[in-house]
Amino acid sequence: MKNPLTIDSDWTRQLENGQQPSGDDLEKHLTEVHNNNAGFTESLAWKCRDVNGKNSYELLADVIDKKCHSQVLDLACGSGVLLDLCYQRFGNKLEFSGVDMNDSELQLARERLSHTDIKLHNSMAQNLNFASNLSIDIILCHWALTLMDPVVPVFDSAKRVLKKGGIFAAIVDGDANKAPGYSEINNIIYKHVRREHPNYGRIELGDPRVRTVEGIHDLATTTFNEPEITITPSILSLNASPSILAIEVAGFFYASFVLTATGYRQMIIDLENYFFTKIKDEKSCFNMPVNLLVICKN
Repeated sequence: MKNPLTIDSDWTRQLENGQQPSGDDLEKHLTEVHNNNAGFTESLAWKCRDVNGKNSYELLADVIDKKCHSQVLDLACGSGVLLDLCYQRFGNKLEFSGVDMNDSELQLARERLSHTDIKLHNSMAQNLNFASNLSIDIILCHWALTLMDPVVPVFDSAKRVLKKGGIFAAIVDGDANKAPGYSEINNIIYKHVRREHPNYGRIELGDPRVRTVEGIHDLATTTFNEPEITITPSILSLNASPSILAIEVAGFFYASFVLTATGYRQMIIDLENYFFTKIKDEKSCFNMPVNLLVICKN
């Protein structure tokens, strides 16, 4: 069992003191997590699939229409998984670029995409100064919007660079109550985290409005001025042995990275025990709720 390096940042220390961390504190916290665990989100995200066999990267890539999209930007591209998938689908027929604030993730992306001419930029989502006004056909954002704070400047930047009729598409958190067992797993993880960090979870990573359909709809409507908005829910699932599921699930949740090695090991044991109670034909199942957000700029 691989134990993650425990993250002790200004963000976690502010929580311990019962204070509200700043956006800068969050940025530094996320940077430290990704510096120590670059690429950690891609394993579970790639393996979890919907009833049609598609994972969240594929759901997002499906939004691209090669007949009307030529300039594609991956916002918070991380280790380059989505860009790699898009390149496999479309090759040089479209022009792809990616942006991320973390150089450790970008280094993985550079290695993964070394066979392509995809341009990668180190920048914040709130400041896409490398892109000209009205220059992008479609912006894709895989599971990062919920971590961005402040989030309004992200939408403002997207609005600036998108062409008329351009698309902003993102995978964001879905309704936990719609995914069987998801709340129980979340509770197991947070039980251990709160033993060591009692205030963890009382303040969300990022802007909480992005975590609800109503909140994200209001944000998009306010920023884009009467855009066309669709929000499509999906349940993504992974069937595997309890021991594999425990490791995969723990590696996806940011909360896991603030645990000590002892706390992490005990959390893994509890997750594995939970999945054993749900076992069928030697496998258990993890269900994850997501929403596919698509905003069309008028």
